[in-house]
Amino acid sequence: MTDVETKVEPQQSAAAPSPFPPIADYAFLSNCHTGALVAPDGAIDWLCVPSFDAPSVFGSVLDREAGAFRFGPFAITHPTARAYEPGTNVLETTWKTPSGWVVVRDALTIGPWDHEDEITPHTRPPADDDADHMLVRTVECIDGSVEVELVCEPVFDYGRVAAEWTLVGDDRHTADASGAGQTIRLASDLALGIEANRIRGRHVLQAGDRAYCALSWSEGLATPPDQENAQARIDATTRYWRRWLGQARIPDHGWRDPLQRSALAIKGLTYMPTGATVAALTTSLPETPGGERNWDYRYTWMRDTTFTLQALHFLNLEWEADEFMQFVADIEPTEDGSLQIMYGIDGRRDLTESTRDDLSGYAGARPVRIGNGAFNQRQNDVFGAVLDSILLHTRRSKRLPRRLWPIVESQAECATQVWKNPDQGIWEARGKPQHYVSSKLMCWVALDRAAKLADLRGDPELTAKWRATADEIHADILEHGLTEKGVLRQHYETDSLDASTLLAAIFGFLPGTDERLHATVEAIASELTENGFVLRYRTDETDDGLSGKEGTFLICSFWLVSALAIVGEQQEARNLMERLLRIASPLGLYAEEFDADTARHLGNFPQAFSHLALIEAASRIIVAERLEEMT
Repeated sequence: MTDVETKVEPQQSAAAPSPFPPIADYAFLSNCHTGALVAPDGAIDWLCVPSFDAPSVFGSVLDREAGAFRFGPFAITHPTARAYEPGTNVLETTWKTPSGWVVVRDALTIGPWDHEDEITPHTRPPADDDADHMLVRTVECIDGSVEVELVCEPVFDYGRVAAEWTLVGDDRHTADASGAGQTIRLASDLALGIEANRIRGRHVLQAGDRAYCALSWSEGLATPPDQENAQARIDATTRYWRRWLGQARIPDHGWRDPLQRSALAIKGLTYMPTGATVAALTTSLPETPGGERNWDYRYTWMRDTTFTLQALHFLNLEWEADEFMQFVADIEPTEDGSLQIMYGIDGRRDLTESTRDDLSGYAGARPVRIGNGAFNQRQNDVFGAVLDSILLHTRRSKRLPRRLWPIVESQAECATQVWKNPDQGIWEARGKPQHYVSSKLMCWVALDRAAKLADLRGDPELTAKWRATADEIHADILEHGLTEKGVLRQHYETDSLDASTLLAAIFGFLPGTDERLHATVEAIASELTENGFVLRYRTDETDDGLSGKEGTFLICSFWLVSALAIVGEQQEARNLMERLLRIASPLGLYAEEFDADTARHLGNFPQAFSHLALIEAASRIIVAERLEEMT
């Protein structure tokens, strides 16, 4: 090797040996205020309290020393079976040991609403049920005898502050952990002992014996007084999820189960106090193994609005749809009247990004980011997403709420002002601004939907004005946004492909019979895929300000399913949909990306956008099948 040569490090494999579980092996719990990830060994590796975007108290998914909470059989780490109780976000894990069998149930519990929530106050009307602000875990020995172990080691503030434990009372069944201005309480019918910054308990269960533990951050640090109460709280949570799912319209179809799991995942990622939906439960799970493409997704993206509304309305979940629209109506615009691309789940605008360099990152992927620096980027697609969602909601509810009309006017005018300008694009590229086709497309959506809303409102002057601008944008895209082959390009200065141009099909920019749309869909299917799964773009052809390759994007693959269905390629759409359903996690969940070489999920988990796109793609095919049955 000469002095001028540099050693090129091989890219880390997503399946490289690691102390971190595969991302897709985590189970997801939720109480619609916060969520938890449960590793296969029974440890809670991620939990932020009291809300999705609060600092973690268990953060082992980002650093193996950042806190965990295990409850299960001693010295056995590989369960026999893990499954959600059908129709719920309650986890049941079955363990075989050399001496017997036990079943563990885990839930972030939800119960009847009976008082004002002072932990995470509501801006929306409270529902009949709400979070208990507790993590409850029960175990039952179903055969033989099994020694179970409880090990709880919270580390507050994203792994920075070790817990200080104190026993409460004199019976060794309750203890408080404090740090970084927080106090949480652990209660169990196991005898507890403090070991430095963790607490531990062990007990041998015989067949028929039961035990429990519960972690509380509720008002007064209330905890279940006994195993029966703990079991009752989990049972109430089971009933809540099943009643909620019973309100959804799930077609009697072969894809019924993935649709139900997607609905439960989206509801689980909803912040009940405001109606907002987080993009994912986690921060900084890597899009590139060992790389720097790590982002905090515990916020609400405005571009998700239309996909969220489409999914909720298809499932007939009208209350959730209305709650989300009211959140959009409440948020504060920027100084020029536009909406930011993302907001905090409480509506806050400042999401300043920082890094936690003391954390190792998942499997060495650094930096770990808190906050999201893209919050103040200019992304011109946001206007179309918001206005499409308002039109969809207006048509469904048969009325245009008075408080939404100012948003229609402001977003239409903003789109009018900026559509000719370059921006960072839908993927929040941190490189040079460009004239992205998808951004122009979504500005067209903004003016097209605004014109339709003005027509519904009976305002012919605004209808004509906004329709003229929509037509101008449409013509500009067809003049500058097509390659010589008639394929929609990524931006005006390149012939590179971008999966975001599939939105031209989904939002009706071109009819399904248009040759240019068909050519675009076919080009993406054949040239922007790995093993049949769709990339956002080729990282070696796109200046996104980052290094390294990334996995295929699951939302883009589901978009391709929808686009294939729209252009008439029904069988190709079904084939791809079946492949996508087969790569779901063992519990039916999806991350953001899929590494086609190793069949590992990558990125934050579970990812709302992936599940929203699954519902949208499935609905396209199911509706087409139903129409075929009628002919």
